[in-house]
Amino acid sequence: MAYHSLALVLASLVAVSVAEPIKYLDCGSVVGKISSVDVTPCTVNTVVNRCSRLYVFMYFSDAASQTSKAIVHGVIAGVPIPFPIPNEDGCKSGIQCPIQQQKTYSYVNQLPVKTEYPSLKLVVEWELRDDNNKDYFCFKFPVQITS
Repeated sequence: MAYHSLALVLASLVAVSVAEPIKYLDCGSVVGKISSVDVTPCTVNTVVNRCSRLYVFMYFSDAASQTSKAIVHGVIAGVPIPFPIPNEDGCKSGIQCPIQQQKTYSYVNQLPVKTEYPSLKLVVEWELRDDNNKDYFCFKFPVQITS
């Protein structure tokens, strides 16, 4: 367990060093306020290869809750398809809980790009919800999966 946590921290640190802010669409942040979104690997158009991981770094503030839960969808032709992430618990993804108002938090998580995913363009929709199932934040960004 400790090895897995150390590996995630090291991978996050490496990914942070190459992360770039991306253009995103706020899709309904209610409780929190997005200050920036960084994704790695990232280019002008976010292109990822299968067998890689897409790391998302999120900074937000103005929220209060005991817990947080991430929900990720790939939106293909207007249809949201759940994308499993390794850890849905935001309190285990860089956020120290309980989450307090007027503090800024850094959320870091990853989305594995599995080999069975086809080559396609889609929109990733990422939400982090509070105790009342309201979105701290919700943002969307385009992704292209290539082989």
